[in-house]
Amino acid sequence: MNIVFLDKRTVGDVANLNLLYKLGDLTVYDTTAPEQVIERAGEKEVIITNKVRISKEILDALPALKLICVAATGMNNIDTDYALRKGIAVKNVVAYSTDSVAQVTFAMLLSLLNRIEYYDSYVRSGAYAKSDLFTHHGPVFWELAGKRMGIIGLGNIGRRVARIAEGFGMEVVFYSTTGRNNNIHYKRFDLKTLLKTSDVVSIHAPLNEATGNLITWDKLKLMRSCAIILNTGRGGIINESDLARALNQNIIAAAGIDVYTEEPIKRDNPLLKVLDRSKIIYTPHIAWASREARERLIEKIAGNIESFIRENPGR
Repeated sequence: MNIVFLDKRTVGDVANLNLLYKLGDLTVYDTTAPEQVIERAGEKEVIITNKVRISKEILDALPALKLICVAATGMNNIDTDYALRKGIAVKNVVAYSTDSVAQVTFAMLLSLLNRIEYYDSYVRSGAYAKSDLFTHHGPVFWELAGKRMGIIGLGNIGRRVARIAEGFGMEVVFYSTTGRNNNIHYKRFDLKTLLKTSDVVSIHAPLNEATGNLITWDKLKLMRSCAIILNTGRGGIINESDLARALNQNIIAAAGIDVYTEEPIKRDNPLLKVLDRSKIIYTPHIAWASREARERLIEKIAGNIESFIRENPGR
């Protein structure tokens, strides 16, 4: 098979890229601009892409193409309907980053809640060494035990977050963005009730018509003033201007944000203008990207190509 990986830089340095080289003649590019796609993929039978867009026009210009492997779960960058009409298979990867995203979700939560950066700075500054007290009562933090975790989107990642929350002694409730999930282990709430009653709200939903701009000013005003909201799902689910306003006006206590409406984040993003830096943690869409998760991603891409070859002998 003639294979091209159009944006390998998106998965960073991985130790098992050889799995892809074993499957055929592999060409790897760190990044690919829109105007370079047709030239680079022109004679290829398999395209691997994370974020490079494959449109109808591009598909029409690639007569040899048989398979598109998305190096992610979301396939918004592929015209999947048109690809399938042309007989081009499209395969994504699921359940490779569950542990990574859940871990970063709680890293954000615990950092926001326990104010570790503040207390670390207090010791490093020499203030603790000068104190006449064995402890220091700075910013107040509260325990997760006995509090309510409201999860928006109870898929693989949402369920893992739920189990970790239970380990901290939290009550877990959820909102189904599709309206079809009825998990027997947790109470299902409507969105307003979840927001009104949860101490922590964690978003683990895809971005689609049902979830775009789901959390706006009116929804944020429903939340408790001590509440923390986390988004390691998709940018665009929380209205960023409204969230910045809610944090600046003390409508909610804090936010941890890993995903943004535009990525990389724009310099004029309102979230960068939150006045109290202790109220928000930003990470650059890295919750998915543990070393193990990225290696699992490569394994699953290789598995998708292998299964395609096996199911389509002689094609």
